[in-house]
Amino acid sequence: MKRKADSAQVPLLSAPARRFVLSFAPPFMVGALLTIILYRAGLFAAIPGTWLLLYGTGVVTGGAFSVRVVPVMGLCFMLMGAVALFCPLSWGTGFLAAGFGGLHLIFGFIIARRYGG
Repeated sequence: MKRKADSAQVPLLSAPARRFVLSFAPPFMVGALLTIILYRAGLFAAIPGTWLLLYGTGVVTGGAFSVRVVPVMGLCFMLMGAVALFCPLSWGTGFLAAGFGGLHLIFGFIIARRYGG
């Protein structure tokens, strides 16, 4: 991010970057709190879906200040999270790998090819 900001000759903490962080942070804080609650309640199977849903929410809201494909990526995370909520706990790691690994690779490639990184 620093390298891209330098190449565009904009400060790393520009107004759009601050808006992104302010939009992205609340779902992360909610995710942390819900993780504690779900863990204490023994609802382990709900944690992967919750993480994917809230991460997707953060990407959608933060992506409003980015290129169009970023909110689409967030929606894909949300869809994957919604599906994960209704699957067995044993599938949770696979969903997390597919989301945080797979979706990031796919959309990272798209963003790099279309928008230069």
